[in-house]
Amino acid sequence: MVGRTSRLMTLLMAGALVVSACGGSAATPAASGTPAATQAPATTAAATTAATPATTAAATPTAATGCTAGAASGTEIPEIVDGKFNVAMVLIGPHDDGGWSQAHYEGLQYLCEHVADAHVAYIENVPEGADSEQTFRSLARKGFNFIIGTSFGYMDPMETVATDYPDTTFLHLTGYKSNGKNFGNLMGAIEDMKYLAGMIAGSRAKKDGITKIGYMATFPIPEELRLGNAIMRGVKLTCPECTMDVAFINTWHDPIKEKAGATALFDAGADVVFTGADTGANADVAQEKGKWAVTYDNPASCKVDACLTTPYWVWGKEYARIAELVKSKTYTAGYEYFDAQSGGLGLYGFMNGETIRKGVADLPAADLQKVKDTLAQMLAGTFGRFDVFAGPLTDNTGKQLLAAGGKLVQSDLDQFPPGAPGNTCKTCMYWWNAGINAQLPKLSN
Repeated sequence: MVGRTSRLMTLLMAGALVVSACGGSAATPAASGTPAATQAPATTAAATTAATPATTAAATPTAATGCTAGAASGTEIPEIVDGKFNVAMVLIGPHDDGGWSQAHYEGLQYLCEHVADAHVAYIENVPEGADSEQTFRSLARKGFNFIIGTSFGYMDPMETVATDYPDTTFLHLTGYKSNGKNFGNLMGAIEDMKYLAGMIAGSRAKKDGITKIGYMATFPIPEELRLGNAIMRGVKLTCPECTMDVAFINTWHDPIKEKAGATALFDAGADVVFTGADTGANADVAQEKGKWAVTYDNPASCKVDACLTTPYWVWGKEYARIAELVKSKTYTAGYEYFDAQSGGLGLYGFMNGETIRKGVADLPAADLQKVKDTLAQMLAGTFGRFDVFAGPLTDNTGKQLLAAGGKLVQSDLDQFPPGAPGNTCKTCMYWWNAGINAQLPKLSN
């Protein structure tokens, strides 16, 4: 996707903190608090240690390293530690955003604590496009062994840098490209959890007698259409008469835009508003209006009573697994996409040790049992993303896309038509499910 004018000089001026490396169980855990097109960088204060979450303030990318506190350094790109397995992560937003970036940051901490002799670093608030290419290039030049990029718009820049640094392993999140050598791709089927959250939202809306759902999407990309469609397919199971409005806000992390987008959807009549963005702004608006919300990425975003649930990520085990392969030089840099049985996905209020949220507890028992039973199937590996989109599948124009029993393939989930060269799609993710009140985005040339 398109990038913004490079802010490399801003990045070079950003502060960094270098702290001690970690590895195995000897590490001290840090305190803790989800891709697409271009976004403005989120805001943060000066760099902080990985053990102390940053306070949001000014709009500059910042960097920090390690799992424990240490001495400050004025370098603009984190340093490696000789003799260690050096891992760097590039984040689109603040590491303590309560959402997408925080989920990845927590995964990085897990890697640090579970991979022997690991030294980890992260750089936050790095815009997509040219800025990110310079960041990836600088990290590779420093000598990091394993570099992780966590936003869709990092895909092409990472691909370019990976070609120039064949001895460095790069992992991209949310895209679809890989080179079979040193540039791999990882994503998970959060649509599984969005589908379950759709069931909850539909049940809530039907009980309230307000049969409209809102979906505040980020950018018009296949991922956001896929997740919106998964939500609606879940909604229809508990509220067949429900419809859904969609509003694109063209940002991943901007609490002001998120609040405005959620307000517009509630004012248009939605009882429950979902977000594809990073913060819990939609839940804050729901609380003010006496409505409901479903947040995203991290349970930390689901704080107020108006939040029904959160589909969330647990990246740690996947990151540690891949890091071990990279470290042992046995990693195959391909395309990986995991479902719920991996342990990498969660639905807040329904996982072990969690309590069902206040706005869910009074829903019909049959609907809650449907959610629990489907979740159990997902965790057992007997129901996954292709079941979420199994036929019969009809779009919002009445066109049948799949007959009963028909299934999509992975390229259908990932891509707009015609798909990537050599990996074309047939029923590409360029449709809205029946019941969604939205026009399809224009395809770029």
